[in-house]
Amino acid sequence: MTNHHISVVSVPVTDVDRSKAFYMDVLGFELVMDNTMADGTLRWVMLRPSAGGTAITLVTWFERMPAGSLQGTVLAVPDLNAAITALTAHQVEFTPPESSPWGRWVTIHDLDGNSWVIQQNAPAPA
Repeated sequence: MTNHHISVVSVPVTDVDRSKAFYMDVLGFELVMDNTMADGTLRWVMLRPSAGGTAITLVTWFERMPAGSLQGTVLAVPDLNAAITALTAHQVEFTPPESSPWGRWVTIHDLDGNSWVIQQNAPAPA
């Protein structure tokens, strides 16, 4: 396999509307689609970070993927300090900032306990 990329990551949640609001209003994701599936009981809600890239879909239908089981997905930001300010304004709790050679980060949890690493990558070596 060559010339491929990750298109969508499933985020397991309990309440699609509540999670949709969190990802849009707090994390700044943009709505790609919100459609009812063929059987009329499930929805396909796809969101994408404002700078583009891999989308997420909010899922409730994977029995072996309970709400809150997604851990450690990295959301890259250009300015971690600005992200911390925004998270604080929305009363989102996060771990103390950490640093490593590859960047600085904090970890947050969404409303169901899925964890996200909010990371500012270190500048590339000159």
